[in-house]
Amino acid sequence: MFRNNFEHLIYIPINSVGLEGMLDIPAGAQAIVVFAHGSGSSRHSPRNNFVAKVLRAEGLGTLLIDLLTEKEDVTYETRFDISLLAKRLEIITHWLKEQSQIKDLAIGYFGASTGAAAALQAAAILGPIIGAVVSRGGRPDLVIPILDRVQAPTLLIVGGCDDIVIELNQKAYEYLRTEKQLIIIPGATHLFEEPGALEEVARLAAQWFKQHLLK
Repeated sequence: MFRNNFEHLIYIPINSVGLEGMLDIPAGAQAIVVFAHGSGSSRHSPRNNFVAKVLRAEGLGTLLIDLLTEKEDVTYETRFDISLLAKRLEIITHWLKEQSQIKDLAIGYFGASTGAAAALQAAAILGPIIGAVVSRGGRPDLVIPILDRVQAPTLLIVGGCDDIVIELNQKAYEYLRTEKQLIIIPGATHLFEEPGALEEVARLAAQWFKQHLLK
């Protein structure tokens, strides 16, 4: 269990680039959730920051980190390079496990859009190191070939008005062999901008992570 509040801007060198993130762990935390944002977004995403704030209020640590540099993020092909994003999530996860203060915390992933695909691919590779995954309006269909290897309990959250993404998530859901759940939030669109929609995403995510990451 983490003893003190910890908030720190971190820098993780990966090959020739460095990734910046905000690590925020409340006192008493037993787990940390790493956020993988979607294409065109960043660690400053107001939606992910809102969810992260709710998770911290529930006693979970959070890491909001950019998986691409600003220069990389302007390139369409790089934004959708799921293997690259997943590899960087792996490296970030191993970095967390090497930090003496937080190495014993359970780890979960919260992914949005293409970030959800990267989170699931990284979870498939890392196996039991990842204790839970939550996808918000995600594209798990982009990594269907590896979904049967995901061990982490996985929650897929989709907006009820996001018809195409609902279909893609339903298709991907069939390939998951771990504990899983697909929840459709009525009246919500892809960005969950409707009143109460993002609050429901945060509530569901906190519930899932607490159930599967806290002992």
